[in-house]
Amino acid sequence: MEIALVLAIVAIIFISRAIRIVPQQNAFVVERLGKFDRTMTPGLHLLVPFIDRLAYKHSLKEIPLDVPSQVCITKDNTQLTVDGILYFQVTDPMRASYGSSNYIVAITQLAQTTLRSVIGRMELDKTFEERDAINAAVVQALDEAASNWGVKVLRYEIKDLTPPAEILRAMQAQITAEREKRALIAASEGRRQEQINIATGEREAAIARSEGEKQAEINKALGEAAAITAVADATADAIQKIAHAIQQPGGDQAVQLKVAEKAVDAYAQLAQKNNTMIVPGNMTEVSGLIGTAMALMKGHKA
Repeated sequence: MEIALVLAIVAIIFISRAIRIVPQQNAFVVERLGKFDRTMTPGLHLLVPFIDRLAYKHSLKEIPLDVPSQVCITKDNTQLTVDGILYFQVTDPMRASYGSSNYIVAITQLAQTTLRSVIGRMELDKTFEERDAINAAVVQALDEAASNWGVKVLRYEIKDLTPPAEILRAMQAQITAEREKRALIAASEGRRQEQINIATGEREAAIARSEGEKQAEINKALGEAAAITAVADATADAIQKIAHAIQQPGGDQAVQLKVAEKAVDAYAQLAQKNNTMIVPGNMTEVSGLIGTAMALMKGHKA
């Protein structure tokens, strides 16, 4: 009974050491008698107990690695505190097991040294503008070295770039001065545009006023011309009617009578409106006009 129990325990131990299940996105490295034998992919696998040994286990997922912050010196001798995060993936479990004693530490150290080298070739202002270039340079350098470790470096991202407090204050002062400069330029441009708009408005108003005055003068001249034409037409029409009336029988006598009446009225008005009596130099002219008028009136009545 005891022998059967011992055999059962041995069998259980044997089976537990012989059967291995590899999860998805994982890889196990097997050594046989201390030497690399094979890499087990996801699924069920059998091992030879006491001969095969499960030496290494690797995750094939993308792994984020926090790179510790460090002080870097720029090309213009300015200190920058930089930290970042690295993303990598194990692509060759065998090389990841035997290529480096600790590929995570190796990648971290290489990332830091490469970052110092890249930033050392840049000036302070460029480090803030060229983050993408810095990330790409670090990834390229790491990927070349990490290929021997069975690791693929996917990307590197800088999290923080922190200059000293004195540099931050100087940068803030520079930014403030630049904004004030842009504000002054914008204000001057606004005043300039305002003056241009006022001058343009005044010029257009003056042109409009002159055009209005011109049109008014033209209209006035046209009105006066039309009035003169109307008066001339009326005068011509009256003259034509008078001429036609004169040609009728008794027309000459009517003209003479009208002239005599006008002359008498004129002398009468002169006598009424002036304190001084105006007497014609030749009275026979007046008497002649009156006589002619009386004769014409008598002839007309007869």
